[in-house]
Amino acid sequence: MVTHVIDVALKEWAVVCDLMLSGDLCLLLRKGGIHESGGPGVFELEYPRFVLYPSFEHQRAEMLKPIYQDRIDPIYAKSDSIDLRAVGEAVKVWQVPSRWAFDQLDDMHCWSAAQIDMRFKYKPERPLYLIAVRVFRLAKSRRIIQRPEYVGCRSWINLHPEDVVDDAGSVPVLTDPTFQSVVARVDQVFSESI
Repeated sequence: MVTHVIDVALKEWAVVCDLMLSGDLCLLLRKGGIHESGGPGVFELEYPRFVLYPSFEHQRAEMLKPIYQDRIDPIYAKSDSIDLRAVGEAVKVWQVPSRWAFDQLDDMHCWSAAQIDMRFKYKPERPLYLIAVRVFRLAKSRRIIQRPEYVGCRSWINLHPEDVVDDAGSVPVLTDPTFQSVVARVDQVFSESI
């Protein structure tokens, strides 16, 4: 088997990382770090394959739907170390056409209406993107120290050479048909709202 060493991580709320690892979520919302380098309307992440780095910064229970609020663990947030347990691969990126269109996908995400409102209103001149992320569970989780350069409000982290992840033996969290059904549903909803 070919091994792939990954030296970049995407910081995301720890609860979102947990939901992705359990297969309850495979969509992410972003406003930055996305380019149209593949031509008009072809959006790509700055780094299409990355380690999921659980973050506790800005994570607030009220920004989640009530059924997910108790999954936030405030004790773990004070730890000096982080467990890296998964790798993500951005399979498809959509520009969200409208709030109405996004609301048609309400059963496919974990965010509260207040969080969605905030995402749409923050820098309204910049589009909001939805990303289908194929998540792979690492064969063995990797505990690393939270280095000072990893702390702060940033999306991407260049991992220290001692913290890079080898994804050999990782397995997809969702089956191919399940993941493809999510992509197909977003495609349909967004194409109908254009």
